[in-house]
Amino acid sequence: MTRNRKRRTVALVLAGTAAVALGVTPAVTASGPANAANGDVIWSQDFDGTAGSAPDRSVWTNETGGGGWGNDELENYTDSRDNSALDGQGNLVITAKREADGSYTSARLTTQGKYTPRYGRIEARIQIPRGQGIWPAFWMLGSDLPQVGWPNSGEIDVMENVGYEPATVHGTVHGPGYSGGQGITSSYQHPQGWSFADTFHTFAVDWKPGSITWSVDGIDYKTVTTADTGSNPWVFDKPFFIVLNLAVGGNWPGYPDGSTQFPQQMKVDYVRVIDNS
Repeated sequence: MTRNRKRRTVALVLAGTAAVALGVTPAVTASGPANAANGDVIWSQDFDGTAGSAPDRSVWTNETGGGGWGNDELENYTDSRDNSALDGQGNLVITAKREADGSYTSARLTTQGKYTPRYGRIEARIQIPRGQGIWPAFWMLGSDLPQVGWPNSGEIDVMENVGYEPATVHGTVHGPGYSGGQGITSSYQHPQGWSFADTFHTFAVDWKPGSITWSVDGIDYKTVTTADTGSNPWVFDKPFFIVLNLAVGGNWPGYPDGSTQFPQQMKVDYVRVIDNS
C-alpha cells in the first residue's frame, strides 16, 4: 500500500520491573502462570466500577501531553475523567472532545511498568468511534522501549482505524528496518461493508514465538512470521505492554472537517490475555 503510515514518537517513561497488578484476576507474571492451559484467561480487565471513576490505577497509567506524538496529531492527552472513565456499565470510555477554544483533548492509557505479557491471545472487545480525522488504536510496545528506543523496541498494532475508512481496520508490526511507512501491515474489511463503529467487535492477535496472527471477531486475516522481516531483526519474542488511545488528526487519518462530530467515544468492554501455548 502507498498511503503515508504513521511514525510514532513514544513517551520514554522509565518502566519498573513488571509486577503482579492488584485487582487483576487471576494474577500473572510477564510470562503467565506456570499452571496455565491453552484457552485459559490468564489476565483480564473488565472495567467494572462506579460511573465516572478511573480505571484500575494498579494496571493503567494515563500518558499526558500533546506535541503531535510523532504523527502531527492535534489532541492533548489528559488524565481528566472527562477523557477517560468507567461508564458504570462495564466499559472503559475514552472520549475525544473539542474544547471551547477549538483545541482537542483525549486519553492514552498504558500498562507500561505494571503489566507486560509475553505471548498469548491478546484481545479486546471495542466499539470504535467514527468520523473524519478520528484515529482509535489498540496496540503494544516492547517493554525495553526506554533502553532501546523505537522502533528497536517493536510495536504490535492489534487494531487501528482511520475515520475515512469506516468498514476497515488495520493490523501492523513495526521494528528495525520495517517501521513507519514500511511497517508490515494488512487490513480487514467488515463482511457486510458496515461501519465498525456501529457496534462492539473483538480485535485480537494470537502471539506465539516467531509468529503473530491478527483476527476480528474470531476470523483470522493475517499472519506474520520471522521469515517476513527478511534480514531485519524479529523483535517480538519478549514482554510488551498494552496501549489504548484515541487520537485526533495526524498524517495518516487526516484532520477533522465540517462533517466530524464531537465528542467521539471509544468504548472498551474488556481486555484479556488468553493462554495459547
